[in-house]
Amino acid sequence: MVPELENATVRIQRPERVAGIIRSLREQGASKLQVISDFDMTLSRFGCSGGRCPTSHSILNDSRVISEDGRKKLKDLLCYYYPVETDPNRTLEEKQPLMVEWWSRVHELLAQQNIRKGDIAQIVRESGVMLRDGFKELFDQLHKYSVPLFIFSAGIGDILEEIIRQANVFHSNISVVSNYMDFDESGVLTRFKGPLIHTYNKNNSVLQGTECFQQLSTRTSIILLGDSMGDLTMADGVPSVESILKIGFLNDKVEEQRGKYLDAYDIVLERDETLDVANGILRYILTET
Repeated sequence: MVPELENATVRIQRPERVAGIIRSLREQGASKLQVISDFDMTLSRFGCSGGRCPTSHSILNDSRVISEDGRKKLKDLLCYYYPVETDPNRTLEEKQPLMVEWWSRVHELLAQQNIRKGDIAQIVRESGVMLRDGFKELFDQLHKYSVPLFIFSAGIGDILEEIIRQANVFHSNISVVSNYMDFDESGVLTRFKGPLIHTYNKNNSVLQGTECFQQLSTRTSIILLGDSMGDLTMADGVPSVESILKIGFLNDKVEEQRGKYLDAYDIVLERDETLDVANGILRYILTET
């Protein structure tokens, strides 16, 4: 059915169930399908050239437009809050207010840095960010069959849009919900627009009433791509889901997180820097027999 599911990086806890979902997605066809995806470390790579690939936040945080003092403060915030975000012993209820606090403090700091709208393209160009191998096939295939790609990101919308644009795959079927910058009339960042999106509120609470969400409500077959537990709720606002296939990239702390990921995601991809599995599934669903 999908040869890529035999790849060494693939783990599936319930193979018969997954095969059934993929068959249903194919039967329902392209007109019912949408792809809902996280961006950082899902569409973009986790690692590249032996190190960590930058995220849409770190691209900005580590760029030349941030002062030495600003960079230090951002690093201190990361060192304090990141262990909270990834702590397996804390509940979501405990994490939520702390994530709001972290994102808000980062955004306030960035707004003090005199960042100019005109600098963003160059910042992205100099960053070394990479989309996962196979990104062109994924984006082009979805566009060819008019399948919406809905990117739901707790990163920075202006940065991730620029990454996609520079990769020449920002097609008309893409919509993005993320944290967007607000610039004054002279093009300087003054604040971030609401609502604030962090790792653990990626659900319909921040989507209600948005135009793109109304359009996507008729698309009842879903492929969801994510890399964290917070990504599992990204499709919660779609009113009547017929079939949903959840694909999770397990990028880090693989052994200790494997069980949790296998329980939550239909397909788990361990240390896989490609989109081969998603592309294989899409080829099977979208190609006429």
